[in-house]
Amino acid sequence: MHESVDDAQAEMWFADPAGFIPVPLSFLLARPGSPEAEAMREAVAPLLDAAPKESVRQRFVAQFALGQQMLGTLCGFGTVHCSLGLHRDDIDPAGTPLLSLFTISWRHTNVAPRGVTAARAATGHTRVAFDEFACGPAALSETTWRSAAESGLPQLPLLQVHAHLPHPDCKRLAVLTVSTTAVARREEYRAVLRRVVETVRFEDPLGAAS
Repeated sequence: MHESVDDAQAEMWFADPAGFIPVPLSFLLARPGSPEAEAMREAVAPLLDAAPKESVRQRFVAQFALGQQMLGTLCGFGTVHCSLGLHRDDIDPAGTPLLSLFTISWRHTNVAPRGVTAARAATGHTRVAFDEFACGPAALSETTWRSAAESGLPQLPLLQVHAHLPHPDCKRLAVLTVSTTAVARREEYRAVLRRVVETVRFEDPLGAAS
């Protein structure tokens, strides 16, 4: 288990799904001059040194900066955890690997019973299902988006499977989301997210804090 399981200040506990690699947000978005920023610089230095020419190095720096900007935007909307998923397509093994993104975000809500909060959060979504988990009531739902033509992004549908988990204090909501362009695999990704929700706890599961 990750060392964070013993963090007495944690607000929730969960297990990353299999095949997902956590993104080190605290390092990627560290303030210049901080120990975290220095550690990231040292980690990236070998990649820059391995670039065959300056133009390749500059492209890497630009793409890296764009990634930092996108992660910063996510964190600005309350995202506190992000993992990249890479899986083999068991249905079509000859196809390209399946990419996805798993995030956890916090949202403030009006004080209300937890079941009501979960239902409100899924308003306007499709394939909404309500269930009771170890962490309390939750709503699972889906949304599908497509980038605007003028955005310059690939015109691929983006499936997002959400889990809305109201916190016991009834003042906030944890939103777990798996995003992928592999829309045809919606059932598999929904199952992945459901398994993650089954691991979520809002109280220390090991009693380490006590």
